[in-house]
Amino acid sequence: MSGVHDSPHLRWITLAIVTLGVLMATIDSSIVLIALPDIFHGIGLDPLQPQNTYYLLWLILGFLVVTSVLVVSLGRLGDLFGRVRIYNAGFGVFTFFSLLLSITWMHGHAAALWLIIMRLFQALGAAMLTANSSAILTDAFPSNQRGLAMGINQAAAFSGSFIGLVVGGLVAPHDWRLIFLISVPVGLVGTVWGYRSLREQGERHPSPIDWVGNVTFALAMVVLLVGLTDGIEPYRGHAMGWTNPVVGVCVGLGLALFAAFVLIERRVDEPMLRLSLFRIRPFSAGIVASFLAALSRGGLMFLLIIWLQGVWLPVHGYDFARTPLWAGVAILPLTIGMLISGPLSGHLSDRFGARYFASGGMAMTGVCFAALAFLPVNFHYWVFALVLFATGLSMAAFGSPNRAAVMNALPSRHRGTGSGINTTAQNSAQVLAIGLFFTLMTLGFSSGSGPHLFAELVAHGVPVAEARHATSLSPISTLFSAFLGFNPVAHLVSASTLAHLTGAQRAILLGRAFFPSVITTSFHNGLRIALTFSVAMSFLSAAASWVRGPRTA
Repeated sequence: MSGVHDSPHLRWITLAIVTLGVLMATIDSSIVLIALPDIFHGIGLDPLQPQNTYYLLWLILGFLVVTSVLVVSLGRLGDLFGRVRIYNAGFGVFTFFSLLLSITWMHGHAAALWLIIMRLFQALGAAMLTANSSAILTDAFPSNQRGLAMGINQAAAFSGSFIGLVVGGLVAPHDWRLIFLISVPVGLVGTVWGYRSLREQGERHPSPIDWVGNVTFALAMVVLLVGLTDGIEPYRGHAMGWTNPVVGVCVGLGLALFAAFVLIERRVDEPMLRLSLFRIRPFSAGIVASFLAALSRGGLMFLLIIWLQGVWLPVHGYDFARTPLWAGVAILPLTIGMLISGPLSGHLSDRFGARYFASGGMAMTGVCFAALAFLPVNFHYWVFALVLFATGLSMAAFGSPNRAAVMNALPSRHRGTGSGINTTAQNSAQVLAIGLFFTLMTLGFSSGSGPHLFAELVAHGVPVAEARHATSLSPISTLFSAFLGFNPVAHLVSASTLAHLTGAQRAILLGRAFFPSVITTSFHNGLRIALTFSVAMSFLSAAASWVRGPRTA
């Protein structure tokens, strides 16, 4: 079949358009994280109030939930009706709802609900982009160049998540609406460019849509992820919500719906998810490796931000209000490593196969996570930067060869579905990892922080009753306050109590060093528990990648 394969010029234009869309979607998925304090301040809502934390969680996780639920279905629709058609429509949808997000006029709970709903529709556009991007590139590039193309695309996707932190930190203090508005001109350019330049190259086989399978899969994902989200919320005096019956019901129902989905897919003539694809060893091994890799790194961004904003940056003289921007800057070595390694490893895997790069990359990622676990909480930045740089190199060394190998293993007619399955594996693992990371961090954090915090508050003039109340609050709220760039003590101790303290006492409690000194030991316990989990998942991912076969072109 002739087409883009015969035109290097159009081939690279295709890569540029697809990479622009993926970069825009991933930047927007993380830009909100840094801008959350400015968003909630702008709409007049305290995100750390118990009744408001659900808004906070769903602004963070809602985007990932939608992309996890829909990418397989949208990849399947791309196989049926044209991958470029779905991709171009995704640019338009994403741009339209970015504009609606930027013109929010409401305040309070109504504004928070509006932002969550518009964010879910924005995620629909992102899912249309990411579900078909790998399939479009696979159609456009010959097999001996797909690793390079996937490497550039994956480097953009990986680094976009961290670039969003810096961009959000720069623009949100001026006006939080700008974090959504900046996507509009990019989206307009991408929409027009895509409609003018992208060409359908994949095979299209019109067939009935598996509506029952689609709905069952969507319900299973939503119910399960709602249960996991509730699991990291406090419940009846417990730091986490895993004893909440609603969590158990949601998780159990979600798993039951997944079992029903598998039965449905085995019986319908044109299933949404072709289980037969998992008989292709390079495909199934790559998907499992991708899931485990995403599970290992899914909470890394939150962990690094909490570490930097809650401990390291305040200790080194940064005001809590300025820590979000500087946390993004401090993480840039990770992005630089990804930008170097993604295209390079993809190009080399085109020549030598994916197995050694993908497995070696994840094994080295596990070593890097172990190095982070053994760093002191108050580290020397140059050591931290070197470890992050090596982590970026290692993660990207896995990402592009693995995705290229997964797509190369598929028949042309199923590439949209396969691309969607791979993205779903990554996104669902990332949501699951966030719940697991916060759970593991809270287990370590709550083990000793309460008594130490109580003693320090009382020693600096806080009444015993209020100090006891402050230490009884959920550790997750304390972690969130650090994550959002707030001074946690200002939320743990009432303004009236602070007003009655001496100037010296108030200066110590609200100073940059007080909270980090209180939580350092407990935080390090939680940090090591979470990173130990990441190490284990990384080595399991390396092992899963190894079984793909001796060579995958």
